Amino acid sequence: MLLILHPNTKDTDPAYIKTLAHLQQLSGVTIKHHQVSGQEQQLHEIYLIGNTLALSSEEIETLPAVEKVIRISEEYRILGRHKDLQRKTGFQYKGLNFDQDSLHIFAGLCAVDNPKHVEEMMIALKANGLDCTRMGAYKPRTNPYAFQGHGKNCLPWVFDLAGKYGIKVIAMEVTHESHMAEIDQALQDAGNPCGVIMQIGTRNTQNFELLKAIGKQSEYPALLKRGFGISLSESLNAAEYLASEGNSQVIFCLRGMKSEFGAPHRNMVDFAQVPTVKRLTRMPVCIDPSHSVGSRDVAPDGVLELCHATAQGVMAGANMVLVDFHPAPEKALVDGPQALTLNELDVFLKDMEIARKAYLARVAVWKNASDV
Repeated sequence: MLLILHPNTKDTDPAYIKTLAHLQQLSGVTIKHHQVSGQEQQLHEIYLIGNTLALSSEEIETLPAVEKVIRISEEYRILGRHKDLQRKTGFQYKGLNFDQDSLHIFAGLCAVDNPKHVEEMMIALKANGLDCTRMGAYKPRTNPYAFQGHGKNCLPWVFDLAGKYGIKVIAMEVTHESHMAEIDQALQDAGNPCGVIMQIGTRNTQNFELLKAIGKQSEYPALLKRGFGISLSESLNAAEYLASEGNSQVIFCLRGMKSEFGAPHRNMVDFAQVPTVKRLTRMPVCIDPSHSVGSRDVAPDGVLELCHATAQGVMAGANMVLVDFHPAPEKALVDGPQALTLNELDVFLKDMEIARKAYLARVAVWKNASDV
C-alpha cells in the first residue's frame, strides 16, 4: 500500500507525527519512507509492506498527513506508476530536471584516455551549449586483456576540467562499491565542481550487491542500463532494487539487446520500448544508440544509422541520450569505431532538435484528438 502525503510535509509536522504513530501500531506491516524533491515542492511517500489486505484504504486516508492511498499489486512498488498517469516522475539534480518531460544530451567519451582529449571534448560541449557529458573512468570489458579504464587516477583532471568548462553533471560507470568512495573523494578534493550520476552497466544490471550499495546512498542519482540478455521486466526489477534501498533517483537506459537478429548492428535496437517504460514506471528513460548500433555506417540518404536510431528514440519520448563522441575516434582506447567526431556534434544536436519537436508535435496531435 502506498501513502502519498500532502506536498511539503515535514518530519516535524504534528500531522506527520500523528500519522506515523498510527502506522507504527499496525501489526505485520513494515514502513518505508521515500522523498522526492521537485523544482517547486517536496513529495513524501510512505510504503506499507506486508499484511495490508486487512487495512482499510478509507481509514488510512483520514490520517491527517495523508493525501491519497494507492493499493499496489503490481511489480515496481516504488518506481511504478500503478496506473496513475498524474504521479510525479523523476527528480532534480544540480539545478537540472530529470523527468519524463525533459531531454538531456550526454555526449562524451566512452572511456577517458588522456587530459587532452577530455579537454577538447568539454570545449566542444561548451561551444554547443551542453552542460552534461559521459566520461568512462571504470570500464568493465568482456575481454580481460582490453583497456579497463584509468579508474581513480583520471578523476582529478576530469573533474577539474568539468569545473573549468561549466559541466554540471557527468554520467560515470561504476563497477564496485569502492568506486563511489573514490568519486566522492575526488569531487571533494576538486571543490565539488560538478555532479555525478552513478551509471550501472549492462554487465552489472543484476549485480544485486552493487545495486544495494548504490541504493543505500542518496547523494548521487543512478542510471541503470538494461541487461543485454534479460527481459525488460527483470531489468525494471533491478531498478527497483535501487529504490527499495532508499534511492529513487533512477534513470533507466535502453541500450540494445544481444541477439543475432540485430545484425549487422551491434545489438538489437530496443528504443520502441521508451513509451512502455514510461507507462510502467515513473523513471526518466535514456537511450544509448552508440552501444545499440555500434558503428558509423551511413544510410543511403546520407544520415548515419546511429543518428536514425537516436531520432527514433527521441521521437518516442526519450528523456536522455547517452552517446559516444571522441576528438580522434581512430585513437580511442574503447569503441572508437562507433564514436562520432566533434565536427559532427553540431549537426547531431540539430538533428535531435528536429526529432524532439516532432515528438512534441505528435503528443499535441493526440491530445487534441482526445479533447474532441
